[in-house]
Amino acid sequence: MKRHNYKNLKIWSIGIEIVDMVFIMTEKFPKEEKFGLISQINRCSISIPSNIAEGSSRSDKSFSHFIDIALGSSFELETQMIIAFKRKDITQEELNNIEEKLAEFQKMTMSFQNKL
Repeated sequence: MKRHNYKNLKIWSIGIEIVDMVFIMTEKFPKEEKFGLISQINRCSISIPSNIAEGSSRSDKSFSHFIDIALGSSFELETQMIIAFKRKDITQEELNNIEEKLAEFQKMTMSFQNKL
């Protein structure tokens, strides 16, 4: 059975970039959000590359399921970032940047998944 080395996957690398972007943004959030929106956003972003890594050791069918979870997390994160923007926790530019990175991830991930 073929295994994927997640560290060599571009989708995993983009996931790591997303985590870095998110953590930089959430550092500036109001401290009262530490156990609310900050925690939710950070955990959601971590879920993206983590599920790719975990699924990479499985069969392609099972890996596809973990990719579905990573994709779901990316759409969830996008929603949370829109909420953060509406609450004025991030700027329009920050929202645009994370949305662009998420769109890149989503497009590449769906294409990768279709090839499994």
